[in-house]
Amino acid sequence: MRPTRLWSLLLLLGVFAAAAAAAAAAAAAAAAAAAPPGHYLPGRVEESPIEEEQTELDFEAWNFRLKKRRKGQVWWLTPVIPALWETKAGRSGDPLSQLPTPQHPKIRLYNAEQVLSWEPVALSNSTRPVVYRVQFKYTDSKWFMADIMSIGVNCTQITATECDFTATSPSAGFPMDFNVTLRLRAELGALHSAWVTMPWFQHYRNVTVGPPKNIEVTPGEGSLIIRFSSPFDIADTSTAFFCYYVHYWEKGRTQQVQGPFRSNSISLDNLKPFRVYCLQVQAQLLWNKSNIFRVGHLSNTSCYETMADASTELQQVILISVGTFSLLLVLAGACFFLVLKYRGLIKYWFHTPPSIPLQIEEYLKDPTQPILEALDKDSSPKDDVWDSVSIISFPEKEQEDVLQTL
Repeated sequence: MRPTRLWSLLLLLGVFAAAAAAAAAAAAAAAAAAAPPGHYLPGRVEESPIEEEQTELDFEAWNFRLKKRRKGQVWWLTPVIPALWETKAGRSGDPLSQLPTPQHPKIRLYNAEQVLSWEPVALSNSTRPVVYRVQFKYTDSKWFMADIMSIGVNCTQITATECDFTATSPSAGFPMDFNVTLRLRAELGALHSAWVTMPWFQHYRNVTVGPPKNIEVTPGEGSLIIRFSSPFDIADTSTAFFCYYVHYWEKGRTQQVQGPFRSNSISLDNLKPFRVYCLQVQAQLLWNKSNIFRVGHLSNTSCYETMADASTELQQVILISVGTFSLLLVLAGACFFLVLKYRGLIKYWFHTPPSIPLQIEEYLKDPTQPILEALDKDSSPKDDVWDSVSIISFPEKEQEDVLQTL
């Protein structure tokens, strides 16, 4: 009777342990069901699915062996409880069976980029590299391996501490309107860490929108023509699209905003000619499904000078013509006034200097010759050049005195 009582006591203890474990599992399941779907705290550690399956198998084996007691096979009770203890020890983070979890995982969503990164797991007692495995799931789906077949990117057993899901082809990357959850763990041979689950995200909901790309500005006649490309490509513009705003201001004046525009070519009209305007372009993402707006970053500031319009060009022609005519009139009046004031000096400058008659020039060379002989020496008509002839008349009395004198 004593062995029978001992086995009954052991059986009762085993039943109590199984009931306690089942109650704890039910409480955990109820807490998980109460949590909002897809929302997780950063860095939440999950138990390995392999370990959960092993625990369920152990409970099933326990129940099965309890039923076999009626046949008198009671030898199985000894190894069952240690198996449960090993499972609990594996869950407790024993360094012999578990690796440290990757630290500080984060997701970068910038324009079309979808990048998961984390800090590496450092082990001082191992020379082999630690590898990492990434899984993903959508809202109500099961977990999938992040490999070439499923997502177009291999993030299974990689040594890098980054997994880039950015779509390089239509079949790669996560759909931008899907609810996506990622989880990550470290592996080293047969050892592995617990899963670290990231908060769920939707690209259109959580993306950081950058400024428009390839901005080109062409100054026009009282306008600025702006051309650019979108921050990233959207496959289906019926579900999401970009609209654009232009922030501009005349240098030293207040800022103005024009928009929204759906086109990638914008013209700012009615600007003052020959003025310097500065501008910035901003993109805004609109997701129709959830009526979500994601305001993007402003582009770098750039300044340009506007050109003259048609009316301004006509005014310039008229002003230039009037100015030229006025200048010519002023110059002509000034020249006429100077001529009147300095006409004697001008006449002196342009008058031909008088020439000495040849006879007088020869006399001056040889003053010993009689003056009359020098004058009569060469009386050819060509040498007698006279500017004027004067006739002097004397009264008769004076004429006789002159003749007497001669």
